[in-house]
Formats: sequence, structure tokens, C-alpha cells
Amino acid sequence: MTATAVLAAALLTPAAALGAPREGRTPPESRPVYSYANAVRESVWVDTGTDADGDGHTDRVAADIVRPREAARQGRKVPVIMDASPYYSCCGRGNESQKKTYDSSGHVVQMPLFYDNYFVPRGYAFVGVDLAGTNRSDGCVDVGGPSDIRSAKAVIDWLNGRARAYTTRTGSTPVKATWTNGRTGMIGKSWDGTVANGVAATGVKGLKTIVPISAISSWYDYYFAKGAPLYDSGPDWLSDYVESPAARSRCAAEQKRLVDGAPRSGDWTPLWTARDYVREAAKVRASVFLVHGMQDLNVRTKNFGQWWDALARHHVKRKIWLSQTGHVDPFDFRRGAWADTLHRWFDHELLGYDNGVDREPMADIERHPDQWVTSRVWPPSGTQATTLRPAPGARPGVGTLQLRAAHGTETFTDDPRLSETDWADQAGRPTAEKAGFLTVPLSRDLRLAGSSRVTVTATPTTTTAHLSAVLVDLGPDTIRDYADAAEGITTLTGRTCWGASTAGDSACFLETAAKTKAVGYTVVSRGWADLGNYADTGKGVPLTPGRAYTITLDLAPTDHVVPRGHRLALIVAGTDKDLIDPPASTPTLTLDLSRTSARIALTGGAAAFARATAGTAPDASAYGTGAGAGAGSRQGVPAAGTAHRVPAAGTVHRVPAA
Repeated sequence: MTATAVLAAALLTPAAALGAPREGRTPPESRPVYSYANAVRESVWVDTGTDADGDGHTDRVAADIVRPREAARQGRKVPVIMDASPYYSCCGRGNESQKKTYDSSGHVVQMPLFYDNYFVPRGYAFVGVDLAGTNRSDGCVDVGGPSDIRSAKAVIDWLNGRARAYTTRTGSTPVKATWTNGRTGMIGKSWDGTVANGVAATGVKGLKTIVPISAISSWYDYYFAKGAPLYDSGPDWLSDYVESPAARSRCAAEQKRLVDGAPRSGDWTPLWTARDYVREAAKVRASVFLVHGMQDLNVRTKNFGQWWDALARHHVKRKIWLSQTGHVDPFDFRRGAWADTLHRWFDHELLGYDNGVDREPMADIERHPDQWVTSRVWPPSGTQATTLRPAPGARPGVGTLQLRAAHGTETFTDDPRLSETDWADQAGRPTAEKAGFLTVPLSRDLRLAGSSRVTVTATPTTTTAHLSAVLVDLGPDTIRDYADAAEGITTLTGRTCWGASTAGDSACFLETAAKTKAVGYTVVSRGWADLGNYADTGKGVPLTPGRAYTITLDLAPTDHVVPRGHRLALIVAGTDKDLIDPPASTPTLTLDLSRTSARIALTGGAAAFARATAGTAPDASAYGTGAGAGAGSRQGVPAAGTAHRVPAAGTVHRVPAA
């Protein structure tokens, strides 16, 4: 930029700084005309009105603020971008695990991630909120419960003049948010995005949009799948992981409530009801820009699917990005497009600019590593739940998947040592631990888009049984290596800069690239259940050996094209190693195929399936048979980066943000 251009930018009027429409047809946009180095940096403590930690004083949550000083001088009120997080001091945010840092006066110096660097010069304020019980906030962590949500909602209320805040944690000097217009957008990955979902579900006024990334919509579905435990620990472990030392010393009662309210039986309790945002979707006033990795085995994709569907039923304005990654922020898998799209989204939702972002396709889907397609709506028009039925094949345990009903049985024995990748690797071969059902090699591409489910009628030999169902694309491909520790990305040594920097807060972040892997099959969707929950999804009971039970397993939503020449496989088995915990016994289960079916979300429905499974196709007889089918590739194993192993106990605890 020339010196003249720099001077001209510095002398822009407030309207121009806001990004008033330029001449011609260029859409309006906010531009970086405010000084980041000279920004106001302040902290306030917002009164939540409750005393969760029982110290005799109402809890105050800390909100660190970075906002453009010049806007205040011009008398212009600015909108807020807010990230409410439990991770600002314990664990860090983003690919580089950045934490908040402070100067000697207690004012924030480094705010993690690029949001403040990028958006404050463009006329936004950024507010980083320490959830109750974390970092500099009072109260207790209750893992997505009323305290978490209230502590973030209180800040929005303060921004809109409905709550009190103070200049210190214990002082009596009040402070008002006279500098904001009250319009807030919440953003965040994992737990942070989960809180955004929860706050939106309160219907709080002033929250105009949320951008939940890899976020939870119902905490029960983070820990269980119809009674089958997904993790070996409950929310009390997670609370202890993020809580500040001061809160930990006062929050024993809250910890006990978390333990008592989340039994490892997998039964639904009032604790889970209080953490189920889907049931409150009718209250959502904010628009939603949702981002999730289709291979996220930390926050499983059922969480985004049920939230998306509930929002659609209530006509909430929505946008969605679906990547091939695991638990990864879009800043690290599609950086340039993400910064541009997020910029235009906030400009539209918080500044009211007619920049066309709301008229673009609703969905961006990563079809291959770094190759993206769009859908005008999602799931795409013409997608229908199509009933596919398993049928016996020429060999026991290897059947067919077809439209017409069939009779017969298949039998398998649970083997907790094996996972979905072991089953997929042997999909075309009889093995004792699974039953597989394969289409013929497809003569046309077949697109799966949305949520599916599998209904199973099974007779167990023991009083406990867990079930898994997976959909597999049998055929060679190159995918993002989501089972790698970084879940589909490689961190490079170079840096790119996104916004303005100061000595204490750089806008330059390590570059990333797709980490890919050649595979012989791809698990595209999976679901689990405890067969003891057959009659009540919220309460399990012991089984009667020799009796047949029917249960429906919810499959994770996806958007995947099974190419011409590949096969689509449905595999039904027991324990999915590393993804669900095994039952107390090791059952053998017999499937009644006449009462077992899959309702698959197919674009084009039954007609598309009939066309794709008719006629001839390239030979794919070797796909998924074990030999040359990606044997040994652990594509279903959770990434090491999402696990925290406790050496003494040898148990694995996953944290929904790392």
C-alpha cells in the first residue's frame, strides 16, 4: 500500500469505515481502518445473579474486551463477536494452544485465535468470556448446564443493559457497555460452540447469530448412544479438567451433582435434560452458521445432525460447512475461504450489510481433500429416506444389501478387541465378529446426505449386549487422514497473517495443509446402542437370553458420494473398539433379517439406488475383502490428540476442544 493510500484510509469517515457501499456493484464490507494497537483493552466482571460456589456472594464472570478506540471517539456503537470458553487458562485455544495473557494491570494482552486481530480493525468489538469457575471467573463449572449457559448469557444481557457489571472481581464500581449497539454474534469450537448453542436455545435478545464449530447439541449424546457408553468417564472429570484452582476448592457439591446425575448405566436423567439444547430449538432467534467434521469422533456428528434438523423445523436461518476432517477448526483446513466467508457472514448478520452471503448455497461440502462442492439447500433437494434390506448371501456372514425384503438369519459374536476398521477391512469375507451386507458394484454414483438409521432385530445369548452399525464405501480413495493425531491436517513451519498484530498478540499463525491417506475403504457413517434400551431409549434393562429384541440405531449424518464401481456396505456388529465401551458380557447375537432394515438418506431415493445397482460396473470384487483393502489402516480409531490418558488408571478421557 502506498503512503497516500495509508493516509486516505486513516482519514475515512465513519460511514466509509463501516464499509458503506462502494461505487459500482462491489458488495459492501467492513474494512480494516481502525487501529488494533490503539484498541481499548479492558476487563469487566458481570454479575450472574446466582451463587453456585456457595461463598455468600453472587458469582461474577470475567469478560475481556478488545474494541476500536476511534469508534468510541466518533460516537459509533459497535457490534460484538464473543467466544465464551472454559479453556482460556487451562488448555489454550486453536492449533497452537494459545492462552490469554495479561499485563500488570490485569488487562488482556493476548487474546487467542485471530478473531480480535481481524475484526477489531474492521469495527467490531471482541469479547472473550471465562465461563463460570474458570480462569478469572467465580462460580462452578457444570459442563454445559445452567451455570455454563447463564455465565455466557449474562454477558449478552449486560451488553444490552439488562445486567450489572463491575470494574473488578470484588469491587463495587459499576460499568456499562455504552460503546456497543447490543448486537452479538457468538463463535467457538467444541465446548465454546456448545455454549453458543445453549445460549441461543435460551432465546436471549441481542444474540443475532452463532457460529458453532464441532459443537455439542445434547450432552447425553456426547457421552452415550442409546445407553451405550461412548467414554469411560463422566462430566465430573471434564469439570475438574478445566476448573480454576479457586473454584475447585469450593465446588465439591457441584462435582457430586455431576457424578450422581450422570450414572454410567447410560440412563437418561434430569441432568441430561438440562443439557439438551435440541428440545429448546423453538426458542432460537439467532441465525446459525454451523461447521463440523464428518469424521469427528470426539463430538460425534449426531450432535450437529439433530441440531440442524431441529433448527430447520423451526425455520431458523442456517448455513453449514462439512469437512472430511475430524475435530478441526476451519481456520486450519480452509483458512482463506473461512476468513472471507466468516467476515461476510458477520457483516451481514451484525452490521446488516446486503452482501449476498445469505443468497449463496446453504452448504459447502468437502468431497475430497481440499476439493469442495456446494448445495443450494442441505440435505439436497430430492434426498429421501430409503429403506434398504439385508439379505443372506452365498456365504455365511456376507450378504447383500437390496431394496426388496428377504428372510433368513445371520449370527455374530461380539469381539471387543476389534473395531469398525477391522470389520470394514474384512467386509467381503466371513468373520465371526460381524455380519456384512454389500451392494453389487455400483453402475452410477450414489450420494448419501443427511441422517440415517438402522433397525435391528437381534436375539442375544447373554443379559447384556451392545450393537454397532456402520456404512462403508468399499473401494480405493484418498481421504484426509482423520485417524492421525492431527485429524486430517499437517501443521507447517510458515505463517500467514490474518489481521493486525501487536508485540503481545500476533495475527500470524502456522500454516496447515491436508494430511491425506490412500485407503481401500471409507467408513462414512456409524451408530451404536445398548440392546437393553430397546423399549426405552432413556433407560436400559437386563436382557433375556434367547429372546428377540428390536432397536433402532441412529447413524451419524454425512454427505458422501459412493462412486461408480464401488460398493456400499452395511455392517452390523457388537463393540466398536475405542468408540464404545464393551458390555458386561460377551454375547452372540442372531439377526432376524426379515425384521432388520436400514433407512438411508439417499439423494434421488429408491430410484437412484435401483439405477446404481442395475446394469454393469467396473469389477470391484476385491474391494473390502481384506487383501489390498487398506488392511491395517486404522481409519476409525480416535485421534490421539483427542485423548488424555491417565497413567495410573490407564483410562482414556477425551476433551471436546483440544
